[in-house]
Order: sequence, then C-alpha cells, then structure tokens
Amino acid sequence: MTKNTNHLINETSPYLLQHAHNPVDWHAWNEATLAKARKEDKVMLVSIGYSACHWCHVMERESFENEEIAQIMNDNFICVKVDREERPDVDAIYMNAVQLIHGNGGWPLNCFTLPDGKPFYGGTYFQPEQWKGLLENIANLYSLERKKIEEQAQQVTEGLKDDLIINPKEDTPHTSNSILQAYQKLEKGLDPINGGFKGAPKFPLPSNLIFLLRHYYQSQNPDLGSYLKLSLNKMAAGGIYDQLGGGFSRYSVDEKWHVPHFEKMLYDNAQLISLYAEAYILFKDEEYLCIAEETAQFVLHELTSPEGLFYSALDADSEGEEGKFYVWTKQEFTDVLGDKAKLMSDYFGIDKEAWWEGDKNVLVTTATNKAFASDNQMNLDEFENILSKSKLILKQERDKRTRPGLDDKSLTSWNAMMIKAFVDLYNANGKKSYLDAANNAMDFIITNLTNNKGGLNHSYKNGTATINGFLEDYAFLIEALIALYQATFEEKHLTKTDHLMTYVFTNFFDEADGFFWFTDKLSHNLVARKKEIHDSVMPSSNSSIANSLFTLGLLMGNKKYTNAAEKMLSGLTDQFNKYPSSFSNWLNLALMVDGPIVELAFTGNGIEAFRKEIQQYCMPFKIIAGSTTKSELPLLQNRFISGKNMIYVCTGKECKQPVESVRDAILQINKINHPKIPSITSCKLKRL
Repeated sequence: MTKNTNHLINETSPYLLQHAHNPVDWHAWNEATLAKARKEDKVMLVSIGYSACHWCHVMERESFENEEIAQIMNDNFICVKVDREERPDVDAIYMNAVQLIHGNGGWPLNCFTLPDGKPFYGGTYFQPEQWKGLLENIANLYSLERKKIEEQAQQVTEGLKDDLIINPKEDTPHTSNSILQAYQKLEKGLDPINGGFKGAPKFPLPSNLIFLLRHYYQSQNPDLGSYLKLSLNKMAAGGIYDQLGGGFSRYSVDEKWHVPHFEKMLYDNAQLISLYAEAYILFKDEEYLCIAEETAQFVLHELTSPEGLFYSALDADSEGEEGKFYVWTKQEFTDVLGDKAKLMSDYFGIDKEAWWEGDKNVLVTTATNKAFASDNQMNLDEFENILSKSKLILKQERDKRTRPGLDDKSLTSWNAMMIKAFVDLYNANGKKSYLDAANNAMDFIITNLTNNKGGLNHSYKNGTATINGFLEDYAFLIEALIALYQATFEEKHLTKTDHLMTYVFTNFFDEADGFFWFTDKLSHNLVARKKEIHDSVMPSSNSSIANSLFTLGLLMGNKKYTNAAEKMLSGLTDQFNKYPSSFSNWLNLALMVDGPIVELAFTGNGIEAFRKEIQQYCMPFKIIAGSTTKSELPLLQNRFISGKNMIYVCTGKECKQPVESVRDAILQINKINHPKIPSITSCKLKRL
C-alpha cells in the first residue's frame, strides 16, 4: 500500500482526529484540498459525520480501517473527512444532494463529487463489500464514461439550486386563524399514549413543544394541557433521560422513550432545559424544575470547559459498544444496592419496564415518587431519601466504567443556546449560579470568538477559534444576548446585539427575498449557497433571527427590525398549515406578532426586585426593560423619577398609569380586555 500521509494529524476537531490514523489519506475541507482535487483531476469523496455518531464509528471500523479498501480510496479519490458540526454549510449541501438522489439521508454521509465539488452520487452507511464495489464502479465510470457523470453532477447541482430558492408570498399575512389551522394539523401527529409525536424513532423536538406550550397559554385548551403534561412526564420517566446523571439522549429508537440512541448532544439539552423551565412556570409542577436543574447540572459537570464554555457532545459508544456505560444487568444492580435492590428494582423497572435485550436494562422510572411511596406504604420524604442515596451509589459505581468519548470542541451557536437555557432556568428558580454560568460563557465568546472584522468564529478548541461564523452563530447568540439583557438590564448586551444584527444585515441579508443566507458573503467554495428556513431538531437560523428582529425592534424602537421580521413571517404563512412541524419556531413568532405583547418598563433602584417578582408569573409574551438611571431606550425614555421605583405597563399602543408595585402591575394586566391574555393572578410560583 502507498504510504498514508493523512492530512488530519494536525486538525483540532475531535471527529477528524478520530480518523487521523486510518489508512485512508483523509483531507480536511479547505481551499488546499479543493485545489488538489482540481490539479489531480480526481473525484472527491466527501465523507461527513460527527463524533457521537454510532454508525459513523461502525463504518470506520469496517471500511476505513480496512487496508484493502483504503488502498482503493487513496488511489482513486481525494478523500475528504468533514465534521458536520464544524461545517454545517458543507453538510447541508451534500445532505441535500443525497436526499435529491435517494429521497433520504443521514450520517455517515458519503457523497462523490467532481473535482469542482459538484455532487453526482452518494449515500449513507455501506457495508464493506458494498462500499468496495461502489468505489470500484465509480472509479471505472469516471475513467470510461466521464461525460455521463458530469451530466449527472450538473443535474444534481441544478436541483440543489432550485431546492434552495425561496418564493415568499407577501400577500398572505399570518392571522389567528392560520395559527389555529397549523395547530390542528400538528395535533394530528401527536401521540396521545406516549406523548411526543407518533411513531419511532422518537425525537423530543423541543421547538414544537415550546410552540404547543405557548399556544396552550393563549388557548387554555385543556386537552392540549393534558397532552403537554403527558409528553413532559413520559420523556422524563423514560430511558431517553439519564435517571442517574441527568441530561437527555438525542432520541429513543422506540415509541415509548425507553431505549435511547445514547449520544448526548449539547443542543438537545440546552433546548430541553428551556422547555422544562418554561413548563414549570406554566404548570407550577416542581418535577419539571427538577428535570431542568438535573440537566443543567449534567452540562456543568460533564460538558463544561475550564474556560466556562460548553463542549459539544458525549458519544453513544464506549469500548466499541453503544450504551455500554449506561445499562445494567439485574445482577450488577443487585450487587451494588444490596438490601435496597428490591425496592429500587421495582422503581426503575429492572427486568420489566427497563429490560432492553439480553440481560440489559435501560433505567426508567415506573411511577412518580409520590405514587410509588404511597404504593409501598412509605412516607414520601423517607422514600426520596432512600432514592437519593441509591442513585448516588449507582452513579458512583457507573462512574468507574470506561466513559463515552467527549467531543470537546465548543461551537458558538450551541453555546449560545446553552447560555439562553441557563438564563431561562435562572428566571424560573432565581439561582444566581446559572446566571453566572451564562454570563461567563458569553463574556468568553465576545472576547475570544469575535474576529478582527467584528464577526464571529464558529468553533473553539485548544485555545484557538476557527471557521467563519454561520448565520446560526449570530442568530442564537443574539437570542442569548437579548435574554441576558432582560435578566440583568445591562445595556451592554443590547449594544452588542445591535452590532451583531448590523453585521448580519451587511454580510448575510438577501434583499431579493428578505431572508438571510446561511453563509456570509465571503464564503465562496460551495457549489450552492443555502438559506436555512425549516425548523427541525433545532430552530432554523432564519426563524431564530426573525424572532430576535421582532423582539429587538420593540426593545430598541427600531422599525427596520420589526418590519423585516414581519415580512419574513408573512412570506411563509401559507406553508404553516401544510408543514407545521417544520415551522414551529416561525409559529412562535406568529404568536408574538399576533399579540398582544405586554411591555414592562422598570425604573429606579428597585428594578431587580421587580424583575425577580415578575418572573414568577407565567407570561410568555412579554418584553421587559429596566434602568436605575435615565436611559435612552425607547421603553425607558422620560420614565425615570428620582427617588422612586416605577413600573410602566403597555400593550399595543396603550399605556397604563405608572404604578409602584408588581401587584398593581399584575392587576393592570388582568384588566386588559383581550382573550389572549389569560388572568395571571393564579400563576404565581413558589421559588425553590
């Protein structure tokens, strides 16, 4: 075999480094690699995955570590390994290409392209013999029938460009009825037995659930409320939730949330913290706050860097086996817990609800603590004391096992989601440690991941920030900055937000349709330029930036921002009823625009006390501003009265008389005669 000169040795991406010692001569995606492909006139094999991807590991072991297969790859192709999390722009193009070719896609993603990057064939996981045969066939075709391949590449590339065109309909503004119709369409896919959405595999899809929470707040539909509680309870009780260490796996392979695909992703856990924190405020169920806090503690303990940033993921595998770190045999469980094993086996469903395959158990909870204690004739405090000690013993024993791999890169976009999650949790429980974690991470990003052009970098690892930021980095960081402002009233956050939004308009905005490109105007090495519109496991970058434009426009009195958000929204309204699950975060914006939004302005030295108290009420459609001195913010202008603490309540274009207590402000809000502002006197929470 020719000598492997693997070009990934000096890379910092954990996923690329996993492949650095393969006999395949992998190259990173960069200009030098693209130039090499053109110079040598070779087909590029673009292989895309991520560090926590189980089937990526399987294909690596079976094919990329196989000397014979590696020889074929090295001789005939420029082999490019891409971390989809570091390069979501590259992933999006070639995932779209494979979907156009086959109708579906996934990871590992393997796409064959011409030397100029135009894709002509691809797929996902291949067994070794399939892969070997495919490599040989493509090498022969490129040598003997190149024109056919070039024609196929041109057709796929044109399909990519057509698929990425947005045709906004400006004559279809959203209405309350369009939101209701979207909900009714979404409702048909809800699982009334297990919660979440029908079928398997089962993803939490937090953006969808947050829309449903907010729609429930406005509609007070009791059936929807029951469904939401069912979903939240079932997810937290299932194996998708780590019953010992906190945190959620990416999805369950079954419809009962039992057996997870064991990888733990930062973006999932960030969104689920926000979801459970908001559910706690809405339903006043302390179990939801417990889940949010346990998940936050998981992130702080296992996914937090010394700098205060947040790592990307924990692998599904350990010792080459998926889930090995997390599962228990009945014998292991009994040996560890001794005389408490019988009680805890019943609680965690050992060899019953928790049984998976062979002698494995994925821990679940079979009942609420209160119900289980009652069924076992125990005092609740007594049972929870036993449970707490048992979980600690089990976790300490589990921690002795070989741990799953850690993807220790920090992505700006995912970190921003985590920052916002900590702010949301702080608003729910008032614990300053979560706000401190959010502030520390934000300060580090602003200081160390801002480039010399005023833009953001996407990735950080080993003291180095790399890769020009994508729209998702700006969108989610702007959301986090707005959340931090409303939690602290520090105007530096709004100043930075306004700066970043200006940068986004300059470098990402497409005046032709009013939406934003995923890559900035400096990006030029892809065969097509993408706009991310559809919400999925994460909100789309365009829906995120639209939500922020609307909120920031109100906070700063900037009609350019609110008009841009409303134009984007009206351009997509006709699609809400067709594909509501793909527009859930757009629907959240529709709820905001449909209003009415309650604007609260606090002035005086007592603003922090006002803020803490107002956060104890379930009022998702509100904007708050505050200052201890005179301020030029539109919501605060001419409202400071020296020596007094004042609250100003406005909704729509109507403002109430200023008051000096939260109680009086709540009374004013409850007197607003609008069906979409439910009475909030009963929503006050007990802070834990």
